[in-house]
Amino acid sequence: MHQHTLGFCFSVLLLLQIVAGQADYGTALTKSILYYEAQRSGKLPTTQRVTWRGDSGLNDSGVIDGSDAHVDLTGGYYDAGDNVKFGFPMAFTITMLSWSVIEYESQLSAKAELSNALDAIKWGTDYLMKAHIHNEADGSDTLFGQVGEAQPDHDCWERPEDMTTPRTAYKIDAKNPGADLAGETSAAFAAASIVFKTSDPSYSSELLTRAQQLYNFSQAHHGIYHYTIKSAENFYPSSGFEDELSWAASWLYRATEEQSYLDFLLSVETGWIHHTFCWDDKFTGVQVLMAKLVLEGKVEDSDTAAVYKENAEDFVCAVIQMGNNNIQMSGGGSLYWQPWNNVQYITAGLFITTVYSDYLRSAKSNLDCPNDEATPDQIIQFVKSQVDYILGSNPKNMSYMVGMGSSYPQKVHHRGASIVSTKTDSTPVTCKGGYDIWFNKDAPNPNVLEGALVSSNLEDTYEDSRSNFQQAEPATANTAPLVGVLARLA
Repeated sequence: MHQHTLGFCFSVLLLLQIVAGQADYGTALTKSILYYEAQRSGKLPTTQRVTWRGDSGLNDSGVIDGSDAHVDLTGGYYDAGDNVKFGFPMAFTITMLSWSVIEYESQLSAKAELSNALDAIKWGTDYLMKAHIHNEADGSDTLFGQVGEAQPDHDCWERPEDMTTPRTAYKIDAKNPGADLAGETSAAFAAASIVFKTSDPSYSSELLTRAQQLYNFSQAHHGIYHYTIKSAENFYPSSGFEDELSWAASWLYRATEEQSYLDFLLSVETGWIHHTFCWDDKFTGVQVLMAKLVLEGKVEDSDTAAVYKENAEDFVCAVIQMGNNNIQMSGGGSLYWQPWNNVQYITAGLFITTVYSDYLRSAKSNLDCPNDEATPDQIIQFVKSQVDYILGSNPKNMSYMVGMGSSYPQKVHHRGASIVSTKTDSTPVTCKGGYDIWFNKDAPNPNVLEGALVSSNLEDTYEDSRSNFQQAEPATANTAPLVGVLARLA
């Protein structure tokens, strides 16, 4: 782990800014939100801007136990470069997009991106509401958490528009629980209910009701979702459900200010110190939301509340290289967690750091780290340096966001982008033929997946190859946190 003094850290940042100049955060913001239109499943609207995509997954449906009726499961998002709809990361994506709008609505509006951000959220929540069935008669809940068989899908290389792989729908319920999946979906509904509270009160109310229903379900039926939805285990396994219970309670408290949710948060473990924040691990997010309440004086600075705040600040200090156990840095200046999809941890960590700097600013406070004190402005300068690295100020002089600048990845690991659009050539692409003709083709993808994020590594290198799935496969959970960061910087 690298540790830097305050002076060295910020002198490096200043040098980076002098050499690289100001990144175009506004354009990056636009492309980040546009990316979600390329990930859409279902019947595309007339307002669709990513025109190389077409309708897909139009027969997606599921069946509830004891019923012959089919549940409409069209819509939603494909999670990454495949054609599966994984509910766990999708719900996290919606939570983070909603959090971005909650914090930076005015900035998004100023850049004329608020309506696009709301569309991105609603495309997800509309699907998640279809996936959640609450039986008013007996109070039971069913939540479909995946559409598509993960391994058969990954064994094929086909466009979503004419995919031939099975579209099996998997669900959780009282007999087959998944408190983590239900808790994250509850958080997504609660956060989105705040987003739409003014512009669409009735929609907001329905979201909040569903958030409460799924929260109650997750509290009553503990269990890890991938034990039920085994198809997800090798792709999006959950490390536990306790963080999602607290995450859902945090968002429900923010949406309602009902004391019961706060009481729960003050009665359970704070999550200790976590140096990651991602689709699987939400404890740091909970800690930051609780720290906000402490800074605002809305919760007594009790021992438990103080620990939440201390843990949140430990994470931010580690990110900005002023803690006792800092996040590792590459030689070229990028945060580094792990080889596989490192950018998801970078963007989520930067979002947490950005919002916390703003919480400190509102409280007229600085961040007291073990190695020094950092002002909100200094924290934001560090965030800028990391975003600038992503956008091209790095040893490769390459943008890790597709479509930004003159140099960016041309062969991202993405089925739809790598195969010619059905609007150009409607000839069906077979399961294995897609690999032979398109995956192995030594040429740029025919479709530019604008706004997609790929990963740097510890060596500051990048192999532009579809087979480089550790770095080259973008995902919806990668980009969602960056939307808020870019809105703040633009």
